[in-house]
Parts: sequence; C-alpha cells; structure tokens
Amino acid sequence: MAPSSSASKVAKLAQKGKGKKVRFQGGTLFPLIIVAVLAVLLPLVVYARQSRPGAGEGAPTINDHWHAAYGFEVCDKNGLETLPVLTGALEEKDPVTNQIASTKFLRTGVHSHGDGVIHWHPYSGASTGTNAKISIFLNNYGITLSNTKLTFPANQGGGVYEEGKSTCVYKGKTEKASLKLWVWNNYSEVKTNGPDATYITNMTNVRIRNDGMVFMFAFVPDDAPPKYPDSASNLKQLGAADGSGAVTTDTTPTTVATNGTGATVGTGATSSTVATAGTGVTSSTVAPSGTATSGTGSAGATSSSSATTVKTSSSTATTVKAAVTTSSSP
Repeated sequence: MAPSSSASKVAKLAQKGKGKKVRFQGGTLFPLIIVAVLAVLLPLVVYARQSRPGAGEGAPTINDHWHAAYGFEVCDKNGLETLPVLTGALEEKDPVTNQIASTKFLRTGVHSHGDGVIHWHPYSGASTGTNAKISIFLNNYGITLSNTKLTFPANQGGGVYEEGKSTCVYKGKTEKASLKLWVWNNYSEVKTNGPDATYITNMTNVRIRNDGMVFMFAFVPDDAPPKYPDSASNLKQLGAADGSGAVTTDTTPTTVATNGTGATVGTGATSSTVATAGTGVTSSTVAPSGTATSGTGSAGATSSSSATTVKTSSSTATTVKAAVTTSSSP
C-alpha cells in the first residue's frame, strides 16, 4: 500500500534534518546561565534536606521543664465566658498497681496542676523538639479539636462547641462563632500586645517552641477581641508547682558591743528564706541571744528586725535580718 501524503512529508523533513545541530535561540548564554543556577541551587537543596531537624529533634529536650499558660474562651447562649481550667494532674496512681494510671502522661511528661499552666517536661522523644505540639496536651486530657469542633470529655465538663451548630449570643444578638487559637510567644507581652499569631486551621499542630508561651483556645465571633488566660499574669509563680522553688540565705556578721564597764555582748543573726510558688513564702529567722559579763554588772541584748526584698528566679521573697543593740545595767 502506498504511503499517505502526511507520511511522505514526515519522511522528507527527517531526511532534511540529518546532520544538522539543534541550537538555542539567542546563542549559548541562556543555557550556561541555567547550568550555573542549577550548580548553585542543588547543593543548597541537598544541605537543607540534610540539616532539617528530624522527628523529635530540637527543643524542648528531655532535660527541659517549660511552662505555658492556657485557657478556653467560648460563646454560648449565655454569651462569652472563660471556662474553668482543666482538672487532674494526671499523676494519680492506680489503686491496684500503685503506678501512675495515665499512660499518656508517662509517655509524654505533659500535664497541668489545675492551675491553668501546661507543664512540659518531656519523658521521651514523643514530646520533644518537632514533636512538641499542642495536640499532646489536649489528647492527654481527652479533648478533641478540629478546624470546626471543640469537644470536652465528661470529666472536664463535656461541652461541645461546633461551627454552624452551637448557639452563640454576643452583644445581645445570635452570632456565628468560629474556632481559633490565639498565641503569644511570651507571657510578659499579653498585657501590652495582641497575639503574635492567630490560627484558624491545623491548630493541633501548633508547636510549643519556647518557655513562657500563652495559648488561648477560642470559640467566639470573628469580631470578639482576643483575650488572654488569667494564668498568664502570674505564670512565673505558678510554674514552680512541680517543686522548683527558690532558696535564699542571708547571714549577718557578728556584732560586738562594749559597755562602759567592760561588758562585751556577742550575737549573730542568721535568716533563711524558702520561697515556693503556689504555697506562699516561708521565712525563718534564728537570732542567738547575746550574753554579757563584767566585774560589776551585766548587759542585756535586745534585737530588732529590718526587712529586705530579694528577687529570685521564680518568686519574690522577703528575708528578715536581725539587728542587735545593747544596753548596760547600772
């Protein structure tokens, strides 16, 4: 069968193209630029992939003990309200095995003390570095959060807040409410600055990147102003609930006084202050009584105290110093 006209044209074109070189329009400059760019970028891409932290790498580490303030603000038929903080420290023991019952806490080391503070001290790589996501805290307490729905378990009030279904009355009117997460990078900013970030999707993937962060989960109308949790105001003090108190010790030098009859009074005052956040400041002062002897009489010692404020890493403690005065008897 004779070939078609189109096949003949293809054959002729192929015959004409034999032995000819293909050239880029504009000469060889453009392909040289492409090669140079690839030569620079490819090593950078390889380096970036190799240096990217793996799962669980980075801070916080198992040696860290971080604290973050958290809260829940919701809008329901009664208007805006801040929900009570979560209950349970997750350190409760099983009465049969006498072991901590919460396997989630044993795996992650993430919990609270019913004070509106997240204590993040990882027990394993499950909650370190890139794995340190806010979902761990929520899951440990049985709370589920999606882009459109927030659900609490029965032991935490059992509330359900869902976009398009839950009723929200705001400023006397029924409004649409949506879920969002307000985040401050440091608790010291909440009174002067708005949130550093607002998340409306993938909220459970938000990471805890540093000590002192603030998280407020909100189901509110879009025009409701951001609100920070009350625990953010005294996060520094509340964060010591796991026993990280501050200890200050002050010792005054011995005072020697001589009266007119040659009586000598020796006394020293030592005070120690132990400040434990969450329980208050306890101070104790020990002032050894002075004694005096002379050939004709005795001198008595009286003591008075003055207070000095000492700021420590976790709280402010007041240390009492004893001052000694002497008098002589006729």
